[in-house]
Amino acid sequence: MRESPNKRAVIVGLFVFIGLIFLVSGILMVGNLRETFTKKISVVAFFDDVNGLQVGNNIRFSGINVGTVDKISIINDSTVKVDMLIRKEVHQFIKSDCEVTIGSEGLIGDRLPIITQGSGAELADEGQQLLSTEPVETDAIM
Repeated sequence: MRESPNKRAVIVGLFVFIGLIFLVSGILMVGNLRETFTKKISVVAFFDDVNGLQVGNNIRFSGINVGTVDKISIINDSTVKVDMLIRKEVHQFIKSDCEVTIGSEGLIGDRLPIITQGSGAELADEGQQLLSTEPVETDAIM
């Protein structure tokens, strides 16, 4: 009893398809890209100095990672614009009067925006500018 060429091609195609699904899902999990498909809102903040902040760094709110830095642009010689993407499920906690400062992930860790809790103001809208507080430089302390 011999298999037909069409049946063998279907079986091989099925195995290749399943293998590709495992490969893509593995890349998404290892590369931490699973958040690529979550809904997000965008907010911005302006700083005089971002002090080592990089695109892709986490954003913290109440000690929890709630999003990532999307874009950093130089507006003029003294202003830097930071575009941030915040997960939609935590949007209810991001008020229009929240302040953003740049902190450190550890003693010598990556720089990241930290959003402070706001008062009872209305929710921040898509693309809204949040107030910013300039970080204290360790060089200035020395």
